Amino acid sequence: MGTIVAEVIDAGNRDSRGRRRIPVAQRADYVRAYRESGLNQTAFAKREGLRYSTFAHWVQKAAKGELVVSRREGAMQFAEVQMPPSAAATNSTCLEVRLSDGVVVRGDDVQKLAALVRALRS
Repeated sequence: MGTIVAEVIDAGNRDSRGRRRIPVAQRADYVRAYRESGLNQTAFAKREGLRYSTFAHWVQKAAKGELVVSRREGAMQFAEVQMPPSAAATNSTCLEVRLSDGVVVRGDDVQKLAALVRALRS
């Protein structure tokens, strides 16, 4: 595939001790994905880059019904967008992807950028 030239910025929401703050909706998404994955908690947490003890606490809260997200809060919407040809011609690194955990990935090639995002999430 070749070399991917991109910039990754982790500007995620952090508390005073530097820990990432994960919104309740995203916690519920992680628990839902874990249940569908067929992995054990340790393997799932490692794959997603989460501390096992934190993730296990979320699973425990979800089992007790304490990790509830309203339908509206957890909803995610996508829209297809197209860049005008003039914008693409003037700026070679004009693509930017902001992930839900605050990580920003920038690059100039859509396919390579998508591959990088998939690699970061695997």
